Amino acid sequence: MKKCLFTIFTLAVCFGITSVSYADSRSYVWTYEYMTMPKGAWELEYYFTSSIPKLEKSNVNTLKQQVELEYGITKHWDVAIYPIYKINNKESETESGYDGFKIRTRYRFGEKGKYLIDPLIYLEYIWEKGSKNPNVIEAKIVLAKDIGDLNISYNQIIERNLRSVGKTDIGFSAGVNYRILPVLRLGAEFKGSYNERKTAIGPTVAFSKGKFFVSLGAAWGVNNRTNDLEIRMIAGMLF
Repeated sequence: MKKCLFTIFTLAVCFGITSVSYADSRSYVWTYEYMTMPKGAWELEYYFTSSIPKLEKSNVNTLKQQVELEYGITKHWDVAIYPIYKINNKESETESGYDGFKIRTRYRFGEKGKYLIDPLIYLEYIWEKGSKNPNVIEAKIVLAKDIGDLNISYNQIIERNLRSVGKTDIGFSAGVNYRILPVLRLGAEFKGSYNERKTAIGPTVAFSKGKFFVSLGAAWGVNNRTNDLEIRMIAGMLF
């Protein structure tokens, strides 16, 4: 865990030093905003997520790492692929290794401010090696609005297992943040599942400068159906 955090910090410092001009920074860690990659541009993003089901047993946790490669097909449409690496710390053993991949695409309708609320469609295929239900399609409707330096975003999430008897999960994530400095935004996020009655809430801080951004967030579960704590960091570099 300490080695992972040290690696994250080192990458953030190195990327920050070499930054120039950036167009696709993330202000949240679970909620998507109204943005896509610029046409013809590539971006590399690194995700680190720690999930702790019960804080009284914090040594039992799951650590996930993803390295995402994004490409802008047009000014409104992009695609991405990312492998998943997982460390599953159990009470008696630790499992680690490659755990699958994701392929996703986003399409936004016009430029910001064209509509009263800016709409974006997100579609993702997920294959997880260690899951009992490895083939999943996830769709998101992203609704967002900028009011000066204030941003409000809501994601309606529909996740469907591709097995004939697979279930459909209806979830959500939402965020609000405010730009307090040209390079810094502070906010809060909410996320969960409607049909499984899971809910989590926590703060988010986002730094962006030049071609580099880094966002860090935490979410505490508000009921016993939800993980007690999740922490996520996303760092990205445009090239």
